[in-house]
Formats: sequence, structure tokens, C-alpha cells
Amino acid sequence: MEKKKEKTLIDISLKTFIQVTVLLVVLLAAAVVLTYVIPAGQFGTLPDGKTDYTVYERLGDDQGISIWKGILAPILVFGSEDGLTLIMLSVFLLVISAAFQVMNDTGGINALVGTVSERFRNRRYLLIAVLSLLFMSFGAFLGLFEEMLTMLPIVAILCVMNGFDSFTGFLVCIVSCGFGFASAITNPFTVLLASEIIGVNPMEKIWYRIIIFVVMYLLLLGFIFLYLRRIKKDPTGSCTYEHDRRLREAAGEHSAESSAAGRGRILTVYSTFLLMSLVLITVCSAIPALRSYTVVVLAAYFLIFGLAAGVLCGTKFKAVLGSFFRGITGALPTIVFIGLAASVKYVFDEGRILPTIANEINELAAGKNIFLIALIVYGIVLFLEFFISSSTAKAILVMGLLSVVDLGLSDRMSVLIYTFGDGYTNLLFPTSPVLLISLSMIETDYFKWLKKSWPLFLVNLVLVIGFLGAGLAIGY
Repeated sequence: MEKKKEKTLIDISLKTFIQVTVLLVVLLAAAVVLTYVIPAGQFGTLPDGKTDYTVYERLGDDQGISIWKGILAPILVFGSEDGLTLIMLSVFLLVISAAFQVMNDTGGINALVGTVSERFRNRRYLLIAVLSLLFMSFGAFLGLFEEMLTMLPIVAILCVMNGFDSFTGFLVCIVSCGFGFASAITNPFTVLLASEIIGVNPMEKIWYRIIIFVVMYLLLLGFIFLYLRRIKKDPTGSCTYEHDRRLREAAGEHSAESSAAGRGRILTVYSTFLLMSLVLITVCSAIPALRSYTVVVLAAYFLIFGLAAGVLCGTKFKAVLGSFFRGITGALPTIVFIGLAASVKYVFDEGRILPTIANEINELAAGKNIFLIALIVYGIVLFLEFFISSSTAKAILVMGLLSVVDLGLSDRMSVLIYTFGDGYTNLLFPTSPVLLISLSMIETDYFKWLKKSWPLFLVNLVLVIGFLGAGLAIGY
């Protein structure tokens, strides 16, 4: 434990950091340019102070934010109305990274992974199917996504120790959860919130969303198994080959250390630690009053018990503290990703061009075929998703608009369209902080992910369009 570790659990390569940073800077520059091209506008205001999306007003000729504000956007965004959320996400990420670094250095990860691996020794593919279903259910029923960053290091190493790779762990943890978030059944941040805003019972015709969930699960599972088949034939074709080689070497070191320290005690401490974190996630997600504080509660939990667990495993507090701060150091570059990704929306808000864009697209849908209208609305949500990753913010904007206009779509269909547009692209767009952070955790660059995943998202798009058409046909 006290010997020097060359690698932190979350170790972002310089190449990955530069690639992601350059991509986000280009997007930020494009957003600044658009504020000079697209006229500024605003929606009206109702007597109760809420936004009236039926009234649009184009503002004066002055447009475009200052160049200095655009340059400083990654810093200024932390002082905006989204700033508190971004700060909490940053703190949350640093704390969980630190807690898992402690778990790694004390041998906790190796003890947990070793135990699960032994039980699924002859059923490795069943393990993958079960994990994917579990994490997809977290997204579909509880609306979890960012919180699954806490599970990625565990799942990635579990997959590596079972003969797969870290990329498989990313697929069954983050990608499965994201697919569940979009193939939502009772997701409180999409289905329930959007249903409440537009005034429809979310449980009505829920069977259709369950069918969608099952089909998307089978699609994702097929993609995962196809990938596993390819790396089985050629292990060097793994997206995380070098990263996983280091993980296997580290696991060998920790195996001897954990045996000396008492593997049973370590296993008990960290099993309890992770079980309680899942309980907290479930409770906070299920209770409306706590739902907005899930990340805050988890950050506090991992801060306190992340340190306590290391000490309970028999490691000196000074050594635990050293691991904790090394974990924070390893995750610091991801704060740059968060600031850059969020600054695109900040620039759009400062340039006041989102109302103009939304109004133009709304006018485009007027008088069109019902199926074409559904596709246009879906396109609106996809467009907004690129700049606004917050499900709550988009729900208020999109569903608020749909609740006061008559496009010929049923309220249930409007919710379904919104849900489709809000979730899948969290796994595709470079403005998704969770995607960039999770890829960094397994040392995979964004462009490599695009190259691997485009067939999955192409089939996904075809299925989404098919489900929209079928929904309209059956009167959903």
C-alpha cells in the first residue's frame, strides 16, 4: 500500500486529453460564431412568471457575445444558473475517483472482482447479459446516468478479470445505462417529468415502452456480443488493450497484498460500502424531495466512507489519505472537459439564440404530415440535446412548448419523442460530460468510440423512427 504506484486508477493520457479538448474548443468557437449569425430572440412571459412559448419576440439588431466572454466561457459557466450543478458534478467526480483509488490501493477492487469472477467462472457471457440488463434497468426505471461513473471502475476491472476488456465494462455499465435512460419506462427525469409538464398519465399504455425497452436491450446485447466475438479472435483488436494489460499487472500485485491483509475483511468492508451506495441511489431516486440532491448525497457518502473504508481494511490513515488525493489528481483533467462541454450552452444562452432556433423549427412543423411532424419534433430535441445535456432543462423547454401548441400529436407520443431524443445521444455527442469522462477512465479517445459505435446508433435510429411510426399507427 505504501509503495509508490505509477498509475492512478483514472489515468487520462495526454493524447486523449488533447483530442477531447481540441474538439470541444472547436465546438465552443462555432457556438460563438453562431451568436453573430442567428438573430437573438425571447419567448413571452405568462402572468405567473412562467415562459409563454406561444409568443416569440425577435430582439434588436445587436447580436453576438463578446469574444472575451466566449474565450472565458469555460470558467464563467461555473458562475451561471447551471454553475451549481456543474460544480457538484465536478466535486462528485473528484470524490468518487479518490474513493475508488483508495479501494484499488487497499486491494478492495481485486477482492470484489475476484469473488464475482469465481462465481461466474463458467458463465461469463451470462454475467455480461445480467450486468447489461441491470444497468439498463437503472436508467429506464430510476433515471440514473451520471451516478454510474461510480460503478465503471469496478465493472471494467470485473470484465478484464473475466477475460474481456475495459471497453466491455464501459458497454455494460455506461452504454447500457444510457440506453435504459432513453428506452425509459419510469425514468423520473424524462418520462415522469415530461408527463407531468404536459399533463398525461405516465402509466397509461406503459406496455409500449416496455416493448421498446426489450428491443433496445436485445440490440445492445447483440452489439456487445459481436464485439466480444471479435476480440476473442484477436485480443489486440481491443479498444483498451494496453490499458487492460496494466490493469492485469496491478491486479496481480494487489492479489498478494490483499491476502496478507485479510481478504475476507476487505471483501466485507467494500461489499457493504458499495451496497449502501446503491441503496442511497435507489432511495434518493425514488423520493421526489431527495431526487435533486442525489449527486450531493453520493458525494458526501463517498467522501466520508471512502476514507473510512480504507482505514477499516487495516491501512494507516496517512496512506489512505495519500491514495485519496492521488485519486483526485488523476481526475482533475476531467474538470476541463466539464467546463468546455457546458460552455457551449452558456454561449447560446448569453447570445439568446435558442428561442429563435426553437421558434423557426416550430414554424417549420406547421401544417406538415403527422409523421413528418413527429420527426421534426424529434429533430428539435436532438438539436437541443447537443447543447443542453440536462434532461430537466430540456423537458421544461420542449414539453412546455408542446403543451401549448397543437401539432396533432397525442401527449403520450410527445413524451415518447422527447424521451427518445434526450437519451441515446448522451452516448454519442461530444458535449456529454459523462461520455467524455467515462471514455477517459478507460483511456479510449472519442473518435475511436465513434468509429466503433456508429453501426449501433444507425440501427438505433432506424428502430426509433420505426417505433414512432408504429406508435402513431396504433394511436399511442
